[in-house]
Amino acid sequence: MAKLVYDKDGRLLFTKEMKKEYTILFPMMAKIHFNLMKNIFAQFGYKVELLETEGPEIAQVGLKYVHNDTCYPAILTIGQLIHAVESGKYDVNKIALLLTQTGGGCRASNYIHLLRKALVKAGYDKIPVISLNMSGMEKNPGFSISIPLLRRLSAAGLYGDMIMSLANQVQPYEVSEGDTDKMIAKWTKQLTIILSSGYGFTRRELAKYLDRIAEDFSRIEIKRVPKIKVGIVGEIYVKYASLGNNNLERFLKEQDCEINVPGLIGFAMFKVDNRLEDYKLYGGSKLKYFVVKKLMDFLTDYETLVIQSQTKFGFRPITRYQHIKELVKGVVGYGSKMGEGWLLTAEMLELVECGFENIVCTQPFGCLPNHINGKGMIRKIKERDERANIVAIDYDPGAPRVNQENRIKLMLAVAKERLDEQTAAQ
Repeated sequence: MAKLVYDKDGRLLFTKEMKKEYTILFPMMAKIHFNLMKNIFAQFGYKVELLETEGPEIAQVGLKYVHNDTCYPAILTIGQLIHAVESGKYDVNKIALLLTQTGGGCRASNYIHLLRKALVKAGYDKIPVISLNMSGMEKNPGFSISIPLLRRLSAAGLYGDMIMSLANQVQPYEVSEGDTDKMIAKWTKQLTIILSSGYGFTRRELAKYLDRIAEDFSRIEIKRVPKIKVGIVGEIYVKYASLGNNNLERFLKEQDCEINVPGLIGFAMFKVDNRLEDYKLYGGSKLKYFVVKKLMDFLTDYETLVIQSQTKFGFRPITRYQHIKELVKGVVGYGSKMGEGWLLTAEMLELVECGFENIVCTQPFGCLPNHINGKGMIRKIKERDERANIVAIDYDPGAPRVNQENRIKLMLAVAKERLDEQTAAQ
């Protein structure tokens, strides 16, 4: 059994010895993306397991150890981790827990401390907690984000965005039900092999495999018929995690909708761009600005690769970040950057512009940045474009699912009327 080592502040460290023996558990968010990323961690010597447990008991476990005034994603992610620890499936002396940590003004920066507090309360204070961050916080001898690992994780995120975007465009119209799911599974497996073999993350290789993915999805037989088009935006966890949004994507598919969920690359570019805006607003180190600008150029190039492949094979390409940023001028200032910040408003404007005027804005109850940039901007967005048909849905442990779905159905009823009018006019 690995020796327990603490830092000078009393934090239990994840050691090199633990890396060999311990299984790292981390909560699910974006299914396609995270499954690819999980396999990359395994390539670098980490034993990892992605938690896909769902059900009301997850929130109940979270509420047992986290105050109900804390935001919903904290309750769910901590609940999912503690639920796994208490499940009896794992040797509690040989597991570690992993959570992301931004270091920004959002309460998400404190989830990791709430998790440690919950572990102490539950009697599992000997389980190490790993912070996944890009800010150099909470370093551990047995866990680090190296440049090779980061490049592969970035590639996995890009592939995840590509597959998610293409699947959402094809699945509502597939002639043979299940073809799209089979294609997702095929490419998740192939990309795991490719990335694990040390390929698929250079620019040239990315371009090649993005083309192959798009070409494969273009071969799925489809039949285009008029459907309600719905965009999903919101706080990043409830936007992507089926546990966080009560399987919103599945519900909308059951209502015979085509959905559009903006990808992770836009959020990544937003976070990097915020550092550039900070320099413009407040000044700072020119060297830091230069390095951040290079990273922004790198992500812009990634974005271009996706757009080129999607366009080449007849798909609707993702919208460039710079265009999305332009859309929000005069609506919200670029200084509004806590949480999803102005990007949330901008994504709604972009969805309306590209024909997904029916929007579900997902937000944890009490998430102030999202209430301001999401629900608070609905009226302004409608003034900009009267086609906007937006419903803001709050998610928390006390929000009945049937009420959430009924509110979405009211939005869809308006969308159905408009679609019938448009179809009749053609």
